[in-house]
Amino acid sequence: MDKLNAMAIFVRVVERGSFSAVARELQTSQPTISKVLRALETELGGKLIARSTRKLSLTDEGQRYYSECRHILAAVDAAEHSFHSGRETVAGNLRIGSSVSFGRLQIASRLPGFLTKYPQVQIDLQLSDQNQDLVSEGLDVTFRIGELNDSGLIARRIGTTHRVTVAAPVYLKQHGQPQTPQELGGHNCLQFNLLNSQNLWAYEKDARRHEVRIKGNAQSNNSEAIREMVLGGLGIALSPVWLFSEDLKAGRVTAILQDYTAQSLPIHAVSPANRRQSARVKAFVDYMSQALETAPELKPVR
Repeated sequence: MDKLNAMAIFVRVVERGSFSAVARELQTSQPTISKVLRALETELGGKLIARSTRKLSLTDEGQRYYSECRHILAAVDAAEHSFHSGRETVAGNLRIGSSVSFGRLQIASRLPGFLTKYPQVQIDLQLSDQNQDLVSEGLDVTFRIGELNDSGLIARRIGTTHRVTVAAPVYLKQHGQPQTPQELGGHNCLQFNLLNSQNLWAYEKDARRHEVRIKGNAQSNNSEAIREMVLGGLGIALSPVWLFSEDLKAGRVTAILQDYTAQSLPIHAVSPANRRQSARVKAFVDYMSQALETAPELKPVR
């Protein structure tokens, strides 16, 4: 038995909480994963995982062994990296996480260029509008917009999401166009409810900060749903420029309050703290950073 490989599989099963998830990740079968863990338990002379129909849970011995395995695997990884420093190939599986809209509009569209440059990489792009747990979902890197709350992660700022206040012409014709942030209080404002400041919109003009509590009859945890509401004439949204860039060009929406600068949000590439960043992760983060720096749809609306 390849004990180091068995330890790595055991750690992945604990982190993913599923034999089948690890089997898919490693492109093998669930019985194969089960066989490896049974062989490891036999070698150790005790149970690592208490199996049930609902979930996997570690035995006390399994919890201690899991902690030690993580340290051992990290040490092996560090030793290999030290040996191969400067010569590591950009290759292998790369599991990327992102919000649905940013992943679809800003990441997926750039994958052909990246994979042309690095043909030995295999991409698995996982999209969710909830903050993804990098360890349990087996992500190598995820992209997050907004301030980070978890200090236990390795984060690199790779760009800025400038925001614009928009409404459809049909809404403005019916309800009028606000000239100051304070006038937003009398309008139907659509909330993206995954931001901490979802109902507090902040602007700046002439070095003065303007904040307004907004209200409205609709909200969503998906920014593309907010876009559809705006296009339908339901109300006003404060959203990323990249989400509405084509709509602004086509006149489907109007940028309002342009005398005021809306609060922008940072874009971070985030990796687990206990996992060395591989060459493929670094290459992809570098690639995205350069792409976002020059992307016209990420520039402020003038």
